[in-house]
Amino acid sequence: MFTRTENFRTFLSLYPIVSLIVCIHLVFWFLFQLPIPAIQLFLGLLDGYNAGIANGEYWRLITPIFLHMTFSHLFFNTISLILFAPALERMLKKVKFILIYCISGIIANIATYLIEPLNYSHLGASGAIFGLFGVYLFIVYFRKGLIDQANSQVIISILVIGVIMTFFNSNTNVVAHLFGLFGGFLIAPLFIKKSGRFVHQTYYSPQSRSFSINKFKAKHIAWMIFGILILIGVLVQFN
Repeated sequence: MFTRTENFRTFLSLYPIVSLIVCIHLVFWFLFQLPIPAIQLFLGLLDGYNAGIANGEYWRLITPIFLHMTFSHLFFNTISLILFAPALERMLKKVKFILIYCISGIIANIATYLIEPLNYSHLGASGAIFGLFGVYLFIVYFRKGLIDQANSQVIISILVIGVIMTFFNSNTNVVAHLFGLFGGFLIAPLFIKKSGRFVHQTYYSPQSRSFSINKFKAKHIAWMIFGILILIGVLVQFN
């Protein structure tokens, strides 16, 4: 479910929305690196600046979801998307997936605006990414037929450690993490049906020229959790 075996072309074909979001991340990060005043001024209008929102710049409630200042911030948020978002995109399809992703991020940013001071400014996809984990959490507890026990354990482990580590760095937008998670959990019932089976992962096999199911093997769980712990630890450090 969280192991990627696709080649680049197959990944683009199977997960077009995830691929598009990653592309947007890369484009905006590249623009951040250009020492062109006009571009820097434009980007300055897109971050989650609370005073700007108070003045009616409501686009700042969504645009920060796609912005990252440093390469480390970009890298670890993007890797999180590549690992954890594809399964949801396949289950929900394009429109529902992008709605959940954006709504979770907006909820996180609204909460940040309401709770943090007016001079607070932020950017990053972590609120939306935590929203996806909120959807997974809903599936684990209320749509148990859509996910197996091994993957459920991975989800719970990621969430517990991710939430704990959120509080251990002063640069982390704690509000966005928590309310993104809460928002994803709350809106999940609107998008996740009771019926159906969860497809763990599909990949293209050049030998068979067809798609097949790659079942998540229990022996991979320990390595997966180990890698995810490192990933989340560094991710929250730069958020």
